[in-house]
Amino acid sequence: MKKNVVIGFLGTQLDMGRKRKWRPSIQLCQHADFPVARFELIHDMRYRRLAHDVKQGITAISPETEVLLQEINFQDPWDFEEMYGALFDFARDYGFDDERENYHVHLTTGTHVAQICWFLLTESRHIPAKLIQTSPPREGDDTAGSFQVVDLDLSKYNALQKRFDLVHQEYNTLLKGGIETRSSDFNALIERMELVATTSDAPLLLLGPTGTGKSELASRLYELKLQRRRVKGRLVHVNCSTLKGERAMSTLFGHRRGAMGTQSERGGLLQEANGGILFLDEIDELGLDEQAIILHAVESGKYFPLGSDYEVTSRFHLIAGASRDLAQLVAQGKFRPDLFARLNLWTFHLPSLRQRPEDIQPNLDFELARVEKLLGMRFSFNADAAKRYSQFATNPATHWAGNFRDLSASMQRMCTLAPRGRITLAMVEREIETLSQQWENTAENADTKLLADVMGGSISDVDEFDRVQLAHVIRACRESESLSAAGRRLFGASRVQKKSKNDADRLKKYLNKFDLSWTSVTE
Repeated sequence: MKKNVVIGFLGTQLDMGRKRKWRPSIQLCQHADFPVARFELIHDMRYRRLAHDVKQGITAISPETEVLLQEINFQDPWDFEEMYGALFDFARDYGFDDERENYHVHLTTGTHVAQICWFLLTESRHIPAKLIQTSPPREGDDTAGSFQVVDLDLSKYNALQKRFDLVHQEYNTLLKGGIETRSSDFNALIERMELVATTSDAPLLLLGPTGTGKSELASRLYELKLQRRRVKGRLVHVNCSTLKGERAMSTLFGHRRGAMGTQSERGGLLQEANGGILFLDEIDELGLDEQAIILHAVESGKYFPLGSDYEVTSRFHLIAGASRDLAQLVAQGKFRPDLFARLNLWTFHLPSLRQRPEDIQPNLDFELARVEKLLGMRFSFNADAAKRYSQFATNPATHWAGNFRDLSASMQRMCTLAPRGRITLAMVEREIETLSQQWENTAENADTKLLADVMGGSISDVDEFDRVQLAHVIRACRESESLSAAGRRLFGASRVQKKSKNDADRLKKYLNKFDLSWTSVTE
């Protein structure tokens, strides 16, 4: 059977017995239903005589109790930092054996600051103990009084655990925008993101193709941090692709009067984000100079406005969004490696709509409800229309180039054109044709523009069959460090069967077919 061990402070007033002659440290050892095998009595050297007196008192009423006097001296027992540090060191060096002993921290004695420290150390399990509180006997009662034991291991309290789980579920629902998502990978990502956002102030990096919901998620993360009181200021959303040249500097960091020929001062968006969240969407579009100042501001909370000789302070939480691979941009010298390292602590890759087929139907229901609210009337699909659209939406061959933006626009178009709020099969077929044509035109235009930039008028000599492949090869070259790296990427499967694995030579010969070279496609 485990032995009871009590750890507590000497009561410099109570243990003198001035209150009804009740001495809590002594009377605690007088309860037959709570035998104390050992009492660790903490005292200051100034009260050494009282400590020995209490030890004798315990020994007199409970000879089987071993009393160990622990001398810890405090300059100020009401100083939280000093008290917590001393008790933390005591706990670290103690050598608890909770397989053989049950530990109890006596709360009745000691300052209020000491009691707070006991709470913190036991709840964090630095001290594997329960709390014990003693009370004096009633007037005229000659008993030892009463005691109560409290276990701060919150996992043992089912009702409390259910409340924690409910709050956790509410936070997850907030981050998912109220959509009952079914993708296990996406739900796991949201779980991790919620944990990081509520416990850490470090920057968050959201990566994903356009339309995957980075902006909406940043807004929800702000709401979550606001609810958890991790921020007090506002959310400042910056689309970095719209910031160019000196205008970018002024917009972000502000300027002093006279800078850039202006007659007024400007605070800048970093100043507006003070105390809140700065969301830098498309951060990969920022210039290297702006990136350097952002890094300094994140790390120090300070930066220089344009034309200023002194720094201003702005402390904010940073959320960054990007649709391109920042690691590749670092390798190409287009993104600062030190800023990437700072952002890469917590990186979340948002999957495309095609990668979440099980979440398409919940998002359809969500978009339908949103359009109903927007247009002020009810809408519904005919049975055959709903089946056809669902098959199209979840088909792996469906492109969804704009991801959730395309899905939202598609639903809004069908509802707006629906007679009497009914979406028919014919309407769905027209919408599918519209989406397919949009994606085809987008892909063709992007490839055609890329080839025209590289080849000029000679693009007309390239068969339509070869244009898609050649555009892909050019993109791969531009995203690779060298000709060899691009070759390894493009010929990764076929190179296994070849004796000679000269990928660079294979790629060079392919480009030569179109009178192209590594230099001409990468410059």
